[in-house]
Amino acid sequence: MSHPAHPANEPEHRPSHPAAPGAGRESSRIVIISASVGAGHDGAATELARRLLDAGFLVDRHDFLDLLPARLGRLLSGAYHRLLTLAPSGYQRMYESTEHAGRPGALVRALLRTAESRVLDTVSPGAHAVVSTYPGASQALGALRESGRLTVPTFTYLTDFSVHPLWVAPGIDGHLAAHAVPARQARAQGAAGVAVTGPVAGPRFTPATPAERRAARVRLGLPEQVPLALLVAGSWGVGPVRQAATEILHSGVATPVVVCGHNRSLTDRLRADGIEHVHGWCTDMPGLMHACDVLVQNAGGLTALEALACGLPVASYRCIPGHGQTNAAALDEAGLAVWVQDPGDLGLLLGELIDGRRGRAQRKAGLALHARLPGATDVISSAAASAAALSSGIGAQCSRHAEGSERSADVPPHIARVSL
Repeated sequence: MSHPAHPANEPEHRPSHPAAPGAGRESSRIVIISASVGAGHDGAATELARRLLDAGFLVDRHDFLDLLPARLGRLLSGAYHRLLTLAPSGYQRMYESTEHAGRPGALVRALLRTAESRVLDTVSPGAHAVVSTYPGASQALGALRESGRLTVPTFTYLTDFSVHPLWVAPGIDGHLAAHAVPARQARAQGAAGVAVTGPVAGPRFTPATPAERRAARVRLGLPEQVPLALLVAGSWGVGPVRQAATEILHSGVATPVVVCGHNRSLTDRLRADGIEHVHGWCTDMPGLMHACDVLVQNAGGLTALEALACGLPVASYRCIPGHGQTNAAALDEAGLAVWVQDPGDLGLLLGELIDGRRGRAQRKAGLALHARLPGATDVISSAAASAAALSSGIGAQCSRHAEGSERSADVPPHIARVSL
């Protein structure tokens, strides 16, 4: 299923990232394939699409789950959700086994092959680059690129802060990472064209002024004078959220404000537990972040990076198995989010994050991360502009100019060569 690049309620934005040289050529198109598994893969795709549209490209979006045959994608997503919810230890064992294997097993490869023809069909005439924000899509695209059936530059944007082997696909021209830590992990697994391009957070995720903070609390019905800890658990609301909320409350350091995503039963149970400030699916996450003093998360996905863009310190606590724990370790290593592994340390560390040296250091590191240029869209735009120039027969002179533009924007030489 194809999705519009802008949601219907998404306001128009002025370009916040400069267009790459040659970007915005008439009919130049970029394809983005994500997956509606949770919200992080789609969230990154939405922001990449917005920035590419601002740079003058046409953007097609597709959900990889819909490219698998016979509704198999939806069945797999549902099974994954149930495994995380009902048998988290089983998910941990599965994650570890695939992590140690270092490459997709025969069954996974066979499954992904069933999507290849449909994936290739998404690359319409006029498309000059393809971007994946989901490991399964990257594996299918890499196989198509390696076999020569896909002839345009192809990128993976790594939405996780840690890099599971499924993210690294032979044939992909460039793997784009938010930080040096996931970039190093990707290189260690043989990823090609690794570039540190920073995270992708929407334009509303910015630091709040004191006046904006007060206004957000009033608007959202939150107490004005006490420290607030924003507790999130992804769009599915999975993990030991009730336990974490109760422990934050009993720490006496902060009042929990919990976002449960689409998990309505969790919302009801938290209210029954006496947690006063509970939200379901929230369309104003920037507002909640502006109102709160610290983010507590359990998966290490896009929400943590959005909080950093708001200047909000981040703690990882009672993380879900698999990627939740490896992301927490990577964020901690990067100095961007402390991983609270001992519940006895929760109150002390929350206090340090809210009003201490650790919190000030995290805010500085998080804002610096989001200030990094060139961004992912600059790398993708340069490659697409080069491919568009060649396909329209502009000639070697423009090709050399585009190559020079790529190199001046710190595009890895590997990507520059493949793109041309």
